[in-house]
Order: sequence, then C-alpha cells, then structure tokens
Amino acid sequence: MNIITTPINGLLLLEPKVFHDARGWFSESFNQQVFNNAIGNNPATNTPYEFVQDNHSFSHQGVLRGLHYQLPPFAQGKLVRVVQGAVWDVAVDIRKDSITFGRWFGIELSATNSKQLWIPPGFAHGFITLSESAQFLYKTTALYNKDSEGAIVWNDPDINIAWPKIEGDVIVSEKDANNWLLKQLVKNNLFL
Repeated sequence: MNIITTPINGLLLLEPKVFHDARGWFSESFNQQVFNNAIGNNPATNTPYEFVQDNHSFSHQGVLRGLHYQLPPFAQGKLVRVVQGAVWDVAVDIRKDSITFGRWFGIELSATNSKQLWIPPGFAHGFITLSESAQFLYKTTALYNKDSEGAIVWNDPDINIAWPKIEGDVIVSEKDANNWLLKQLVKNNLFL
C-alpha cells in the first residue's frame, strides 16, 4: 500500500496495490497491521485506531452529502473509499488548535482508482457524486451517536470548497442545506 501525505497534517491518501490479470483483479483493501504502521496511534489515547462500524451508502449523480462530523466522545476517524462509480471527497480541518483549521482537501475517489482517504477525528467530511451513481464505503473509529452529530453547510463561503461542476443540479438533503456556517459553530463552541 502506498501512503501519500496531504497538505493537512494527519489526513492521508492510501493507494492499495491492485493486481490485474486475465481473470480480472485482486486488491487487499484493508490490513489492520499495515494501517496501524502507516497511521500511528490515536493521539488522544496513544493506542492504535480501532474500527467499530462500517457504513455503505448509494447516491445518484449530483447528490452531495455533508459536511458531517461527530463531537467527542464520539468523534470519528473515517477510512473512506468508493466501490462503484466516482465521487469528489472533501475533508475540512475543524481541530481547534490546528494550524490548518478551516482548510479543506478534496480528491476524486473511484472504483477505478481504488484510492482511500484516512480522515482522522477532528474533520468534517462530505462528498458529491460525479458518476451516474456511486457506492461509498467507510469504516469509522466510533459508533454513530445522534446527539453528538454536527455539520457545516456544504457551500460555506469562508471555507470556499471548489466543488467540481456537474451535469444538472446539486441534490442536497433539507437537513444538509440548513447546516451552520463554520464561524457560527466557532461562536457557539459546537465543534471539535
């Protein structure tokens, strides 16, 4: 597995090796030991990250989900990938003491490129579906907790994410369309 750093500390791109032959292909999509060696320990506990929940979503073209996060003690690290189609995936640093607070990183994840993104706790996360449809998988380090969920509106002008142009309209849930701006969350201390 190839591990690639991003401009935001802790946010890593993982490229599994894909072995092709006449029958098709094979890839080891996750290996706990390789992951632990690449990522290191959780700074909050000084222990290896442990995944406790797997999620799988299906979205039509133009669907935009996010920007979601969970507050401690349910803050989630996420290892995300696409197994059908393609998405533009985005992580926003919302760690209070980070020098990259409020900065975002985006990358295309697809079934074709097999890339995965490790998003440690302390980030808001979202994606937009680029292909006709996409199936998105993510492993999380904490269980979902409704009372701990938080979200930033996807088109926050201060974050200024360069979402790719798509055919047709962006489809956002009513809930995601009414999320708060990052500066409102900071003012009300409703973030990590």
